[in-house]
Amino acid sequence: MSINIVTLVGRVGGDPDIKFLDSGKVVCKLTLAVKRISRNSDQPDWFSLELWGKTAEFAKNYVGKGKQIAVKGSLKFDTWSDRQTGANRSTPVILVDQLELLGSKRDGEGGTGDMSPEHF
Repeated sequence: MSINIVTLVGRVGGDPDIKFLDSGKVVCKLTLAVKRISRNSDQPDWFSLELWGKTAEFAKNYVGKGKQIAVKGSLKFDTWSDRQTGANRSTPVILVDQLELLGSKRDGEGGTGDMSPEHF
């Protein structure tokens, strides 16, 4: 048995980067800042998100920098060969299946959505 499920709640780090591919598909890339409860640091963890199809179009229309969102998806690794050194590189990316708007920074820290797991 294998399980690869990621659920995150945080604030969007920048406006969506949308690309319309020749195949007709739509892809959106975002960054998400998530606060981790820690005594040592109040710095957020940053995650790269990748959204496709209708979820990408929804993000294009309704998501912007500072917006609080919840996402559910799976972890994947993008890999490539470094042009200068030839070394293999990789970076983790969350492939988003579901996105929910929870409010924006202007709406206050409480947001407008219920962030409990049973409502996501």
